[in-house]
Amino acid sequence: MRLARAVAAVLGLVLLTATCQDSPRARDTPDLLPPGRPERTDASVFDTRWPIKHVVFVIKENRTTDHLFGRFPGVNGVTEGYDGDRLRPLTPPLDRIPDDIPHCYECAIESWNEGRMNNFARVEQGDLYAYTQMQGREDLPNYWRWAEEFALSDNFFASAQGPSFPNHLFTIAAQSGGTHFNPAQEQSRVTIFTQETGLAKSWGCDSLEEAFVEVVDSEGQLEKVPPCFDFETEADLLDRAGIPWGYYAAWNDQRGYVWSAFSAIRRVRMHPEVWQRHIFPVDNFVADVEDGRLAPVTWVTPRYEVSEHPEWSFCHGENWTTEIVNSIMRSPFWKDTAIFITWDDYGGFYDHVPPPQVDDFGFGFRVPLLTISPYTKPGYIDSQLGEFSSVLRFIEDNWGLSQLTHRDRDAFNLSYLFDFDQEPREPFELPMREDCEGPIFAQPVTADGD
Repeated sequence: MRLARAVAAVLGLVLLTATCQDSPRARDTPDLLPPGRPERTDASVFDTRWPIKHVVFVIKENRTTDHLFGRFPGVNGVTEGYDGDRLRPLTPPLDRIPDDIPHCYECAIESWNEGRMNNFARVEQGDLYAYTQMQGREDLPNYWRWAEEFALSDNFFASAQGPSFPNHLFTIAAQSGGTHFNPAQEQSRVTIFTQETGLAKSWGCDSLEEAFVEVVDSEGQLEKVPPCFDFETEADLLDRAGIPWGYYAAWNDQRGYVWSAFSAIRRVRMHPEVWQRHIFPVDNFVADVEDGRLAPVTWVTPRYEVSEHPEWSFCHGENWTTEIVNSIMRSPFWKDTAIFITWDDYGGFYDHVPPPQVDDFGFGFRVPLLTISPYTKPGYIDSQLGEFSSVLRFIEDNWGLSQLTHRDRDAFNLSYLFDFDQEPREPFELPMREDCEGPIFAQPVTADGD
């Protein structure tokens, strides 16, 4: 499968090169250098507060805590949810649903309903699919096993009310650049952009000239700006400290490139050497780990087909995550690694816990956090308040970095999930699920988007 993906990536890059002169891209984006690889780094040379020398932050798509783990023993979960004034049972979900559940910023505010958490059926797709729940181990066997063996957080929230773009920015910067929204652009141009150039839809500095995102300006008014920002990120803190970092995402000819958050950071995306040194095709992650290449701090976001975005197979998505975790567990990196796995937003699914509103952007709805490490407390259910900035705070405190915004300054650093005096846990690989329906790359009903 990796060979097939590599061939597809090469073909996409060939198509990119052949068509870029005539493409409708109007932004002056520098030509990409060939994809790079992380350098082999001796992470032990960098002083850390704890025995953790590698952090891997995995961000999946569009699930809530009640939807995935509402039936897990000890978790603050429910098996029925309010739809207006009536209770509805949370029924078994489809492996892939025919239609995405709308989960825009306004959708989230309506579903939240001033903390009542009772308006998730506001549209037809929500009525059909929002009130669903994994029924137990059989529906998510590997996630369930990791929750049993390691730590599961049940009071952890997406950073922003609404969709992917602001939340993925929070995972790298503890802010969204002032936006609640995904970037927008003329749909007909999106189709041309994808089919004629071989490039995937972009939400960053390399998007079409007419692409914009609405941000809240200094006077509280909405302003349309290009989705290309210059605010400080966790990468800047790491660079100043000389700590290597990497970001794995769908490449720019693959579905899911919209989640490549650093494509929206000008000094990364618009400088080919920086991009090549730090941004890597996610299809190469396992091979890089096997080759001894893992930066001390690494973000991993999936291709669309294995993201668990609801119109794609959850089963195949869980297998992808398993492959990521297994590759680390069978490597020498396992002995000093902390893996944090979460989901970027609620995706329209029900959750019963009202998110605290700490500022104008969030928190968003509850999403699970799994923490996997030789030092994680076994079978630990964590109910401390957390959000994506909490993972950044762990990185900052571990390597002695400063903070970025009030979000990571205010966040707990998640160190309580670990017992650094315990005997480090031995690794164990989990099997791939064999009950997935259909091929991984079967086309969804809906188009690439979030």
